[in-house]
Amino acid sequence: MPKHRSTKKTPEKTSPSLIRTSLIWGLNLFLLASVFIFSYIAFIYLRMPSLDAILHETRPASVIFLDSTGNEIRSANRIMGTPVSVETLPPHVWQAIIAIEDKRFFKHGPIDIRGISRAFFSNITKGRIAAGGSTITQQTAKNIFLSREKKISRKVQELILSYWLENRFTKNQILDLYMNRVSLVGGLRGIDAASRTMFQKPATELTVGQAAQIAAMLKAPTTYSPLRNPEKNIARARIILQEMVRQGYITLNTARIAAQSLSPATPTADTNMYRYWTDFVMDELKSRIGTFESDMYVHTTLDTNLQDHIATTIPDYVGKSQGAVIAMTPDGALRAMSGGTDYQLSQFNRVTAPRQPGSAFKPVVYLVALENGMTPDSYVNDSPFAIGDYNPKNYNEHYYGDITLATAFAKSVNSVPIKLTEMYGIDSVLNMAGRLGVGTKLRREYSTVLGASEMSLLDLTNIYAVIWNNGESVHPYSITKITDMSGNIIYKRNPSEPIVILQPETVKNMQILLSDVLKTGGTGGRARTTGVLGGKTGTSNENRDAWFIGATPDLVIGVWVGNDDFTPMDSKITGGTIPAEIFKSIIQN
Repeated sequence: MPKHRSTKKTPEKTSPSLIRTSLIWGLNLFLLASVFIFSYIAFIYLRMPSLDAILHETRPASVIFLDSTGNEIRSANRIMGTPVSVETLPPHVWQAIIAIEDKRFFKHGPIDIRGISRAFFSNITKGRIAAGGSTITQQTAKNIFLSREKKISRKVQELILSYWLENRFTKNQILDLYMNRVSLVGGLRGIDAASRTMFQKPATELTVGQAAQIAAMLKAPTTYSPLRNPEKNIARARIILQEMVRQGYITLNTARIAAQSLSPATPTADTNMYRYWTDFVMDELKSRIGTFESDMYVHTTLDTNLQDHIATTIPDYVGKSQGAVIAMTPDGALRAMSGGTDYQLSQFNRVTAPRQPGSAFKPVVYLVALENGMTPDSYVNDSPFAIGDYNPKNYNEHYYGDITLATAFAKSVNSVPIKLTEMYGIDSVLNMAGRLGVGTKLRREYSTVLGASEMSLLDLTNIYAVIWNNGESVHPYSITKITDMSGNIIYKRNPSEPIVILQPETVKNMQILLSDVLKTGGTGGRARTTGVLGGKTGTSNENRDAWFIGATPDLVIGVWVGNDDFTPMDSKITGGTIPAEIFKSIIQN
């Protein structure tokens, strides 16, 4: 019988040439992929910012304003706190950060493979992004160099920068960079800025509990803010304290005590009441030293207690109008300044704004008369009087006839200073104003005698300061010295020898006139209180401006009330009403 052939096929052998071809194609694909990846990384690297430039980034120099006792009142251009480091901080501050953000920071390299794997499986298990694997080095790279855009290119840059940072800096230095650059609150950067904002203390003074509360914000500053969400902040701070115990940074007992101390943060006190002051000081700072590029402390003459009282007093009296107050020592040290009722609503400083002083200018005229031999007891005549077309009238058109110079001044009659100006010449009045520091700003006309030429509250108050400074020249100042952050002196006030402006007899008689204003029948009676030496009222035409300038043994205080649009106030508002009452309230504080 014929043999049947088997139908089973023998497997064909793979051709060696096919294997070689596949290997070659695979190798080519690998090389192409490698070239692509390398080129992409190189492209990203070339587009990276200048590392050294950003590490030494330029920023506006910060200015820290200090009051007369050396306490900080406000800062300008301050986007970062005082630099801190692992060496300068209490260990528990940086340990709280390590415990919650990157517990293996000192053991891994630029990236933490174990941490990434743990986060990956945790996220898979929970079905959501519940954990991250970024190291502190990666976060530092992101905080310092990169935007917050969620792109692959940014992540590649982050990895490159992480390796660069780890090769250039020690672990402690990287942690220092992180602590000083991380954004935590209100656009400010660094844990010291957060500490000062949240707890009104530098990071070097943080307790264990407060350090945990600062570290709690690192995950999400707004969500875990002890100001906005104190409950979430405290809950996360407790977790951090537990982690610090597990990692051996603190004892269980220390953690329990710290947990009991956790509480909502107190916001930094509102510094708007100092803003008119610091704006003014900033202008003086620039005039003293010009441009500046380094951080500095500016030691000022401000009395914060007086400033606080003045800033809160003005709104209680002026209603819908505006008000301003300047307080200075007789020798010119500015102690308080409030340029309006609310800095947030209006940054316009009314202390330096020109307005008509009204009768508050009259002491200039009376000083001329006193220098020419008149005394408070000299008689003058108060009656209707005109010079050409200029025919000013007394308030309520009431005239007193023959009266003493003291009475004329105390009742602020208008005819007498006009007659005195005609007697001694308008140039003598303008020259006196010039000696007192305001002559170049005045118009050469008789209406100036009754306060029609505008001047600022600061300039007007300075006239009175000369009188209460025994007739010696006064140059208002707000800065005593400027230092760098290390305490080196950049500028120190070196006052020149005062110039005698008024002779002792003239000063004595002028002070008598000013004191009589507060006596019965004087226009400044409402300002009378213990310790007041004297003062003067002033009211411009149609009650557009109301003034009171008064003095105590320590201070000369100027008060102005009016409307910004120059519209008249209520006819009952004069220098002897609201301004005098504000002055009295300040003195009685």
